[in-house]
Amino acid sequence: MGQKAPRRRGARRAALLAATMTASLVVGCTAHHGGSGDDGRGRTQSPTQSPAQSPSTVAPAAGPVLAVKIDNVPAARPQTGLDSADIVYAEQVEGGLSRLMAVFATKLPKSVGPVRSARVSDLELLRQFDDPTLAFSGAQHKLLPLIAKAPLRSASPDEVASAYYRGVDKSAPHNLYLRPNKLLSSAPGAAALTTGFHYGAAPAGGKATTSRTVRYPAARFTFTWSGSQHRWLVTEDGTPTVTTAGKRLAPATVVIQYVQIRRSAYHDVLGNNTPYTSTVGSGKADVLRDGRTFSVDWKRPAATGGTEFTSSDGTPVNFAKGQVWVVFAKA
Repeated sequence: MGQKAPRRRGARRAALLAATMTASLVVGCTAHHGGSGDDGRGRTQSPTQSPAQSPSTVAPAAGPVLAVKIDNVPAARPQTGLDSADIVYAEQVEGGLSRLMAVFATKLPKSVGPVRSARVSDLELLRQFDDPTLAFSGAQHKLLPLIAKAPLRSASPDEVASAYYRGVDKSAPHNLYLRPNKLLSSAPGAAALTTGFHYGAAPAGGKATTSRTVRYPAARFTFTWSGSQHRWLVTEDGTPTVTTAGKRLAPATVVIQYVQIRRSAYHDVLGNNTPYTSTVGSGKADVLRDGRTFSVDWKRPAATGGTEFTSSDGTPVNFAKGQVWVVFAKA
């Protein structure tokens, strides 16, 4: 069944965010970096701690989803907690690399990571959720005011230090992990997934598919159908993707969504431009489920709503029950 749409947020706050984002995309800037974040290659700056929030006083939230920015370079793998996510979004970042955003609603793992920095595209993507909590290691300096004004609960290490720890299995900056129960008192439940996704029986037709690959300039994802598991086995950069517990990542549905990816006003410390992935609008997508590929249309008229995936006649396309990966590819 379809997920409900998020309730209307304050018009004044949304207008302020939109105006600020528009201005920032027009004016160029370079990356600033510091303590606990990264610049796309290893460094960023975390938001300045608000007087109203300190590592010891931020209380766990209940109700909204938890979104966590996940490091996805080879040095960060295997990751922890990804198999518990309801949705995993994959986006292109500086240098043609990839980064993940894991969204948790029905289950909270004990640990998630490695956690890395936010990108400007995340703010548009996250507006489909009702006041989500965003866990991230930091962000470029000029992006911080946008995050502060966005309709979300910012939860960086500077703001909620007790929720994070450094692991010993990887070197910095690939060893920052989150304890979700320090941010959410409990899993909010499936109703918090206001994405517009529909789940149920597969549509008619489709093309039999054994494997599908999506390539970024410096990264690639391959999804191979497993009839025995009835899941798509994930391979990244030619290596099977597993968790730290050795469990193969295997979503039930994979969406390859073709979107506009353009230059933003942001750069990393090496001068690489930060791509802006636009998730509002319309276009084409391929939905992979049950060993078949279904060519569909997608539409998201406004940032405050979810994304509709439909057949050519406008019928909603169902996803298989289970984890969904959405890979944003250049249209």
